[in-house]
Amino acid sequence: MTGPADSRIKRRFEALKSEGRGGLITFLTAGDPNLDTSREILFGLPGAGADIIELGMPFSDPMADGPAIQAASLRALKNGMTLKKTLALVAEFRKQDADTPIVLMGYFNPIYIHGVDAFARDAKAAGVDGLIIVDLPPEEVDELWIPARDVGIDFIFLTAPTSDDERLPVIMKRASGFVYYVSITGITGTRSADVIDVEAAVGRLRRHTDLPIGVGFGIKTPDQARGIASVADAAVVGSALVDIIAGNLDDDGVAGPGLVGGVLGRVSELAAGVRQSGKMVA
Repeated sequence: MTGPADSRIKRRFEALKSEGRGGLITFLTAGDPNLDTSREILFGLPGAGADIIELGMPFSDPMADGPAIQAASLRALKNGMTLKKTLALVAEFRKQDADTPIVLMGYFNPIYIHGVDAFARDAKAAGVDGLIIVDLPPEEVDELWIPARDVGIDFIFLTAPTSDDERLPVIMKRASGFVYYVSITGITGTRSADVIDVEAAVGRLRRHTDLPIGVGFGIKTPDQARGIASVADAAVVGSALVDIIAGNLDDDGVAGPGLVGGVLGRVSELAAGVRQSGKMVA
């Protein structure tokens, strides 16, 4: 485990622990359904109760994502979203929010095209706190992990039910910020997590790391978020929010008047759920 000695992510999880509750991590694809609407949602997330924000970097072949997030990436790309615009969006967000951690989630190809060292510098300058790069296993991550570490950006790795006790130390060696546990096998947004199974998995992960553990995939309702936040350090919700965006677009992909309010309203409901998790985070 290595990473910045102090970071927004670390401070946020320390604050959650002092409050005796788990956190809510929300996912939004940058530029979905368009830049202006995406900006409005992003800027409203902290006030709605998001503790940490994952911002997806749109990519044309998001192989680990389910249909909802794949469609979100394609909508964003169709409307001209790029990696540079994603970083600019983070920089805009930072002008009005200096505290809420932002984690960029996506794939290595756009970063490679941008230039790895330049990306690390630009991401840090924009106010990015962490990275989740889903197609870079620990054995192949140093090309980006080292520049990210050097500028003080946390590198967050995915673990899964299939990550065994031999594999986990390899993952944890380079992990910082928090560990993202994928609670189900398969793609995003297709099935729901079982709290009993998640609790057992989190207990096993804690034997390998002192980092906070966020649990994602299959969390859609406030009750589910509360259950997960009661056994982990945070619940991650993505597809359920992306589905609201998709459901508020007309046939031409134009955002309806209730889109932003619908997303932020659901975030408020989920935030109320995790705030009722009522436990001291280990």
